[in-house]
Amino acid sequence: MLLEIHEPGQTPLPHESVSAIGIDLGTTNSVVAVSQSGKPEVICDEHGVALLPSVVAYGDDGGATVGAAASALIQEQPDRVVSSIKRLMGRGIDDLNAVAGTLPFDVATDERDGMVRLSLAGRTLSPVEISADILRATRARAETGLGREVTRAVITVPAYFDDAARTATKDAARLAGLEVLRLVNEPTAAALAYGLDQGAEGLYAVYDLGGGTFDISVLRLEKGVFQVLATGGDAALGGDDFDHAIAEHLLSARGVGEGTLSAGEIKSVLATARAAKEGLTTADSVSVELTVGGETTTHTIDRATFEQLIAAHVGRTIEICRQVLDDAGFAPDETKGVVLVGGSTRVPAVHNAVADFFGGRPLGNIDPDAVVALGAALQAEALTAGSDTLLLDVTPLSLGLGTMGDLVEKIIHRNTPIPVARAQEFTTYQDGQTGMIIHVVQGEREMVDQNRSLAKFELTGIPPMVAGAARIRVTFAVDADGLLTVTAREETTGTESKVEVKPSYGLAEGVIERMLHDSLAHAQEDVTRRLLTEARVDAERVILATRAALTADVALLENGEGAVIESAIATVETAAAADDRDAIQAAIEALDHAAQPFAQRRMDRSIAAALGGKSIDAIDAELQNTENTGPT
Repeated sequence: MLLEIHEPGQTPLPHESVSAIGIDLGTTNSVVAVSQSGKPEVICDEHGVALLPSVVAYGDDGGATVGAAASALIQEQPDRVVSSIKRLMGRGIDDLNAVAGTLPFDVATDERDGMVRLSLAGRTLSPVEISADILRATRARAETGLGREVTRAVITVPAYFDDAARTATKDAARLAGLEVLRLVNEPTAAALAYGLDQGAEGLYAVYDLGGGTFDISVLRLEKGVFQVLATGGDAALGGDDFDHAIAEHLLSARGVGEGTLSAGEIKSVLATARAAKEGLTTADSVSVELTVGGETTTHTIDRATFEQLIAAHVGRTIEICRQVLDDAGFAPDETKGVVLVGGSTRVPAVHNAVADFFGGRPLGNIDPDAVVALGAALQAEALTAGSDTLLLDVTPLSLGLGTMGDLVEKIIHRNTPIPVARAQEFTTYQDGQTGMIIHVVQGEREMVDQNRSLAKFELTGIPPMVAGAARIRVTFAVDADGLLTVTAREETTGTESKVEVKPSYGLAEGVIERMLHDSLAHAQEDVTRRLLTEARVDAERVILATRAALTADVALLENGEGAVIESAIATVETAAAADDRDAIQAAIEALDHAAQPFAQRRMDRSIAAALGGKSIDAIDAELQNTENTGPT
């Protein structure tokens, strides 16, 4: 046996060996945790408080105050304070919720990248910069609690964060001086915490309703393997929407019209609404004071009214749960349990709706505000110190390419476990084509314009060949953080082009949920449109090829034959301009029939040219040699 001996007073601190932390970067609150020997714990501040409000106040000197102190300034100096910034990570101005027709921030859109920026205390700041200040505060809390420098972290994100929001989160961490070991989906982190804490196995649902996002995931837990079977959600649905509903109700009772409040007053009203919401978690009714235009009024709101105001939002989460379970092929009562995550699950109406849908009381023995950070800490330990636990997450939406006719060819289908790489070969459309635009899209619909455009890049240097001869291999690779890299390679020359997808900002509110809903609602319509488009693309290809042949070998045409073929081409063009797929296919067949004698003469001439001057014996010897050597 070997014993480690230390000098008196030099025994290592309990967390001295910790090399990474877990951070739940939340919309309303953020939490930081650490794990040793598979036992995670939240790192609290000097007052023993675990939650760090995700609120930042900026001073005249440019300094940032984060947390409860910043929250206290919302009423007094609203133009200096920003909250719920997570809702704008990787998103655009259309995603901001207005109250009484007024946005809660002074905003500006940067023409260079379309990213929303906020005007605060004379500064213009992006969501990435503001989130970096929150992450700096979580890092500082961890360093104070652990007594050492911290530079690495696992950070959680909503399962339905797209590539833009994930990239923005990693950029914010980099600004805060943190290396991101892994971005972990919040429901998966919660399941990790529950699974290891309880030794649970079986099918579980994780219902995660935070301040700004909603996620539902169905996971199978078995022998240390956490496999996400299906996931769904809405990146713009959460407790903030409850606040907005109460705020609109209070302003309506006060008789305040649209567009009459300043951004600062809206922040104050929202803070009052949030206090009312939190009070109604335990009380049947609450009274609040509303200050608008220098006048203060008192309002009473009861729980029944509150539940009526948020009924549509709660119902929306249940409908998403129903769809995700259908995707996974399970009924609600087949789940062994449902885990509640996020502070908004404390609302009794939410808790009861989940219990009614799943047919049993949800698991609640881990603090829903802390469970995500605890899971992140466990994953941080696994990635640095090792673990028997394996996380198998999934990609929430299909990834594919736009092809001719703006059709979508899916390369990686949604709910595919990540990390993953898939490749598919494509070819050129026109003779002599030396370049190709690679258009990367995300979504479930059949046409490019019905999905989200992620990125475009160009592959050049393709050798000029006849249409269809080039071989372009396109590879999609999604890493463990859910970030996508697309590579296009021309196989003959080895010419390659690659892009790490950092899509443009400005995803519209609820777009991911609508993508899935629309893909189901318009399934038959989409298939019909795709088949029609494919027929049109085929018609264009045949017309191009036929006209190229007529130009190259006009001397082979017999009397009147050219006019017959041109007439058949015109018929195909007319059919392609209409919406009858059968008519297009019939016109293509008629053109093939009309051009067949001409095509046969072209083929006969090519064969004759290839065999010119060779004897039958020589040709036979060449064929014999080919058979012996085989393909290379």
